[in-house]
Amino acid sequence: MIRIAIIGTGSISNAHVQAYLQFPERCEIVALVDIIPEKAEQMKSKYNLSDAVVYDDHQKILDRDDIDLVDVCTPPYVHASISINCMRAGMNVVCEKPMAASLEECDAMIKARDESGKKLSIIAQNRFRQPISNLKKLLESGLAGKVKSAQIDSFWWRGHNYYDLWWRGTWEKEGGGCTLNHAVHHIDMLAWMMGLPQTVNSVLANVSHDNAEVEDLSMSILGYPGALAQLTASVVHHGENQSLVFQCEKAKIAAPFDVFASESMPNGFPERNEALEKEIAEFTEKLPKLKWEGHTGQLENVLTALETDCPVAIGGEDGRKTIELICAIYKSGSEKKTVTLPIQKDDPFYTVDGIMAKVPHFYEKTTSAVSLEGEITLGSNYQK
Repeated sequence: MIRIAIIGTGSISNAHVQAYLQFPERCEIVALVDIIPEKAEQMKSKYNLSDAVVYDDHQKILDRDDIDLVDVCTPPYVHASISINCMRAGMNVVCEKPMAASLEECDAMIKARDESGKKLSIIAQNRFRQPISNLKKLLESGLAGKVKSAQIDSFWWRGHNYYDLWWRGTWEKEGGGCTLNHAVHHIDMLAWMMGLPQTVNSVLANVSHDNAEVEDLSMSILGYPGALAQLTASVVHHGENQSLVFQCEKAKIAAPFDVFASESMPNGFPERNEALEKEIAEFTEKLPKLKWEGHTGQLENVLTALETDCPVAIGGEDGRKTIELICAIYKSGSEKKTVTLPIQKDDPFYTVDGIMAKVPHFYEKTTSAVSLEGEITLGSNYQK
């Protein structure tokens, strides 16, 4: 039986608790930690977690020798410190996105993992969605040919009061705006499918939230060998129509699933290749079905990794790649120039302090609410 501590009992932690409760024969939640312990008590009651002890500080669980896995669901600015403390105390860690607020923190987390011999998994639950898994395998199959252009639409919508929550909307505590905390999902998927780009050109803006220091919109052009990618991160798009579209040599393929194949007529104009479209669709239909999706899929993978002592599917290096591209976007948008990857350790954008000294403060935060009422959404399921 894997014994779990949840650190941070805000909105996103519900997805984690609900996932673990799918596997009562494999794991149990034995600790709930929140700096506002009343929130942890509410979670304990909501899910009938009678064996869970409530704490107001993660330091208070570090001397327990019966906790196998710590699940970090706090605001981003303490992801690194909490994860490092827990791994050094002999506990495995799964950490919500984003992994950390800087590459320096990511590297410290990976170092703590290696020195402790513990496992570290970074949440990127969309890899465990069927359409995304299918798209990855379809790209790898080569049926559509090499990618020539990609369009990544990380479209979300958040009301003005979204940034009234105490930790949101500041570079210090949220670590960034929609690029870090929303597009992190799509940036992970892009890096998973295409790797990191060679060059980044970005523009940052805050067009709708004058109660936040951070960006609510960014647009980037990413340069790959023989290809370009267009990435938009936004919390101002009504409808939240999130998608990944790859224009390849022989066909367009996308999530939500869409395919269109063209071949050239003698004059260079396109003619539809329905035979290839059928082949791609049939290949996709035959792919194995995921038993568990989303957070449940990833956390089930973490449980399996602990039970069998095998690597986790999404580890620290995966989380670091995503943060590197995000830091490059912030560097390019702040300095208004092309950025070449990788980001070196002597670059100001390698550290939290360096980032905070360089990024624009679009507005000043004026409200600091302890909590906001209402349910949260976790983005597209990439089904039509």
